Amino acid sequence: MGLQMKMWLLVVVMFGILYGVITGIGSYMGLGSATSYIILAVLFMGFQYLIGPSMVSLMMRVKWVSEKEEPELHRQVADLAQKAGIPKPKVGVSQLSIPNAFAFGKTIRDGRVCITQGIRRLLSKDELKAVIGHEIGHLKHRDMMIITLLSVIPLICYWVAFSLMWGGMGGRRREGGGYVVLIGLGAMLAYFITNLLVLAGSRIREYGADETSVELGNHPHHLASALYKLVYGSAQCRKTARGEEELHRVEGFRAFFLNDVGRAHNEISELRAIDRDFSGTIDQDELLALRSRKVKLGRAEKVAELLTTHPNMLKRIQRLGTLV
Repeated sequence: MGLQMKMWLLVVVMFGILYGVITGIGSYMGLGSATSYIILAVLFMGFQYLIGPSMVSLMMRVKWVSEKEEPELHRQVADLAQKAGIPKPKVGVSQLSIPNAFAFGKTIRDGRVCITQGIRRLLSKDELKAVIGHEIGHLKHRDMMIITLLSVIPLICYWVAFSLMWGGMGGRRREGGGYVVLIGLGAMLAYFITNLLVLAGSRIREYGADETSVELGNHPHHLASALYKLVYGSAQCRKTARGEEELHRVEGFRAFFLNDVGRAHNEISELRAIDRDFSGTIDQDELLALRSRKVKLGRAEKVAELLTTHPNMLKRIQRLGTLV
């Protein structure tokens, strides 16, 4: 199944779960205000939609740069945006030392692509271009908006569960006895399941953006090499006071990054075997060699992947090998 089809199937499943929770509880309890949860969600989503870009810019310490200030960066972004068939995004440089890049915006015309100061010292020109292609892919797919929409569904399920079990429906809870508590537990279960599905959607969109970067003309081994370097660079940040402080600062925004900076230290051991010549990069031969290997994750790695916004890095780089 294609990645876009998986994403839309996920949207259908998520809204199916939401519909089941709201309709089931509303029908059983005779609630005329069940739609209040939807209204609250829409208001919350609208608020997030309006202030989201400003919050990201502030927390990521973004400085928007002109073509005169950053001619090469603007040229790369404009070239890839034209190939992707989208308007040229606004270009920014984050003052963070964490090596990474990210994209965001309210609409495709409000798209913004940013790189950090740290990534410029780490990647080659081709690797950086592959990373920018990945971020352009996020804008092209509009997946930030989809994930924002999906992220509200677990919140609604939590509101329902809280209201039934501890909130303002106490009277109805006493009337319904244990059955109402059971329904509340079901809503709480839906909360955990939909949270896991949102994380799955986030991982799907990372694979999709990787594919788009390659479709835009970037060689898979350049993106693989960039990801490999970003894991090491993110792990190194924990060794400095400034890096540790920045990692805490962006904790709530890790989903925007190219890799999960919080798991980088754990991923290093998995990636060591790829760089067979110890060059610090992944060339095409090394990527092809990884493609033919069978990657088996341990139970701990599988659980860790389920609970994160990004795919397991070894699996992700191996998948890039299939795009060669």
